Amino acid sequence: MLLNKKFLFAVVVGALVGFSATVSAGGSGYYGDRGEYDFARVTDAIPVYNDIQVLEPRTQCWEEQVAYPGRGSAAGTLIGGLIGAAVGNKAGHHRRGRNARTLAGAAIGATIGHGISSRNNARYVTEQRCQTVDEYVTRRELVGYDVRYRYNGREYLTRTDRHPGDRIRVRVDVAPAW
Repeated sequence: MLLNKKFLFAVVVGALVGFSATVSAGGSGYYGDRGEYDFARVTDAIPVYNDIQVLEPRTQCWEEQVAYPGRGSAAGTLIGGLIGAAVGNKAGHHRRGRNARTLAGAAIGATIGHGISSRNNARYVTEQRCQTVDEYVTRRELVGYDVRYRYNGREYLTRTDRHPGDRIRVRVDVAPAW
């Protein structure tokens, strides 16, 4: 019987110690690693941005006047050839080679006369010209928010990825102070 009384006494003492530990830790039991949660009042939420450089190719266009050569006239070629032949015929004092000089002068004169008449007949057209150019553009990217909040009379600061609103959820841990 004495053994049963000792055993009963040990069970009662153990139950009382367990019960008192539960009561002293709070209504929901010991906090442990999971902690408890509460809400704190947000006093400020400042957006945080990161500026990034982005390469954007863009098309740049302008108006330009372009000359297209016209067709040379037969009259310009003929007149140039006649003038060239006359100059070639008169060039030099010797009769020898006069025909070659005349022919060469006529050919050169015809070419010059054709070129002059082609430039005079040129037509001008306004055309749009375009090219691709690389342009760096600065873009602002929202990184998150620097949030100030107040809990139990103390102020804290954290960074969140979105705006918390008027209050923020906080984890409350209780640890023994030895």
